[in-house]
Amino acid sequence: MKTDEINPSHFDWTVTNNIATICLNRPDKKNPLTFDSYAELRDTFLKLKTVDAIKAVIFSGNGGNFCSGGDVHEIIGPLVEMEMDELLEFTRMTGDLVKAIRNCPQPVIAAVEGICAGAGACIAMAADIRYGTPDARVAFLFNRVGLAGCDMGACAILPRLIGFGRASELLFTGRTMGADEAERWGFFNSVIKTEELEKTVRELAEKLSKGPTFANGITKTMLNREWNMGIEEFIEAEAQAQALCMQTSDFKRAFDAFVAKEKPIFRGN
Repeated sequence: MKTDEINPSHFDWTVTNNIATICLNRPDKKNPLTFDSYAELRDTFLKLKTVDAIKAVIFSGNGGNFCSGGDVHEIIGPLVEMEMDELLEFTRMTGDLVKAIRNCPQPVIAAVEGICAGAGACIAMAADIRYGTPDARVAFLFNRVGLAGCDMGACAILPRLIGFGRASELLFTGRTMGADEAERWGFFNSVIKTEELEKTVRELAEKLSKGPTFANGITKTMLNREWNMGIEEFIEAEAQAQALCMQTSDFKRAFDAFVAKEKPIFRGN
């Protein structure tokens, strides 16, 4: 699939120098999601598996906020009136978005400003790397609206990021986690000044896009697959995966560059 075949209408989508940027653009409401935007985000990440020209993805929000979760009037209200089969269809769709983010081969970088709540927190959680600004506020607030914390994979993924006890506290209380706490606990890779966030995230995306992208895709795949493996399984799985990467031209390019005392130029094959 070519990059110009991806044309979402419910969020901003740009591709520059092999880097795709997804920007939620409903700043008047702090960038909430609707049924349609959920589905379109899921479909976009599914399509990324077949777009070799895109090497990294940046996920952000417009207007100083990342995402406030599901739109109260366009999602929460209708959910109250739905039957069980409709509710399950919705919760499976939101989970499919997280699966699509984790399963796309490109590294996904979340650039988090301001409010990052509910589904927004889960999207950031699903990213590979998260940068936040000092004013970022992260809340897995499902408990505060009478729901369980087990939403969009939070009970599985969040403990892996910040630890079981800390994840339990956030999911049981729905309280807000500030930027410094999020960095200290390991949710944010780093807290960046607001005026430097876009530049910092772009620089990382460019660095990743110029790296051994086939090998990076293998790394992401193995990070996903090794969750439930025992030591015998994950050592053997990594042995096979690394042997596959050793067959790539990028591996030989790196060796040749080292011998020539040059910086390798990777091509993702």
